[in-house]
Amino acid sequence: MPGSEANSYERFIRRVQWIVLVLGLVGALGLTFSRGIRTGTAFLIGAAISFTSFWGWQRVVDGLGPHPRQRGRLFFVLRLVALVALACVIIKYLRLNVAAAAVGLLVSGAAVILELIFELTVK
Repeated sequence: MPGSEANSYERFIRRVQWIVLVLGLVGALGLTFSRGIRTGTAFLIGAAISFTSFWGWQRVVDGLGPHPRQRGRLFFVLRLVALVALACVIIKYLRLNVAAAAVGLLVSGAAVILELIFELTVK
């Protein structure tokens, strides 16, 4: 990527990460005060998984560049197993609100949409 495109991409990623963090924290606090600690915690866990997923996709995109880092299939499988295990803990052992966790999973998608709206209106 030329210099200006690389800088634009880095700013885009940085803003999306901040938006994910803000949406996750504000949503978790709002749900905690309105629906209780279990619902807020479930949303926060879903948002954390969403952030991790966004980070993983960012690594995939960065791996398409001129100097990709080679990751094995084992890393992908272990990450997938860890996410499934976390989902099982949410559902079975912590008795958290599954709907709130599912909505939390949408946080990174909402952050990308908000960032795109920002890019279209400001620039």
